Amino acid sequence: MKRSVEERLDELLRRYGLAQGAARQLPSLLDALASEPDPHTTVPLDEAVDVHVADSLSGLEVPELRSAAAIADVGSGAGFPGLPLAIALPAARVDLVESAGRKAEVIRRLIAAAGVSNARVIRERVEQLAAVAGRERYEAVTVRAVGALAVLIEYASPLLRTGGVLVAWKGSRDRNEEDAAVAAADRAAMGPRAVLPVEPYAGSRDRHLHVYAKTGPTPPGLPRRPGMAAKRPLG
Repeated sequence: MKRSVEERLDELLRRYGLAQGAARQLPSLLDALASEPDPHTTVPLDEAVDVHVADSLSGLEVPELRSAAAIADVGSGAGFPGLPLAIALPAARVDLVESAGRKAEVIRRLIAAAGVSNARVIRERVEQLAAVAGRERYEAVTVRAVGALAVLIEYASPLLRTGGVLVAWKGSRDRNEEDAAVAAADRAAMGPRAVLPVEPYAGSRDRHLHVYAKTGPTPPGLPRRPGMAAKRPLG
């Protein structure tokens, strides 16, 4: 029997030991997403609890992310995984980095509707943020559905403090992509930490969290100018 949205949220609250505030904010987030006039997601409410919320919260299985005090969610889109993580981690500061103006406005409305006081939108290209204001300021960078691992590593490295982690949401493992990521990591002061298979909800298949750690100061030349990481990946 298919469980209701309320039952799924209760299960997630128990699974991750979330505080009472999350029990109020997560339903508010889903309701606001369902009524959003410019949604940037076509997932219906009864599926969004899994596809967006449960999938986002699977990042809590990475201890370094769960303990991070400053998190950047890069290419945040409609606010995932950043908003559910901000709700789950009320002591953390979560910056949702999104360069597209319409998407940034959607995130702002969702933040207001759910009362997520520890999250804010930064409407800027990640390379521009990493060059000045965000340089080596974060303990964790999260990325979902943005690009290849080599690209994500280059985005994350200048944002992270030494010892900080990149957590990238991916589907089935790709040997060629992972090999390219190793080469990019070597050039970006990053090192592979773990690949965690996760099953955020029943029926999710081949979901993995790829974790890379910052091993030292950001190398000279990073970040490159906007667009170069995707056009000519380091790997």
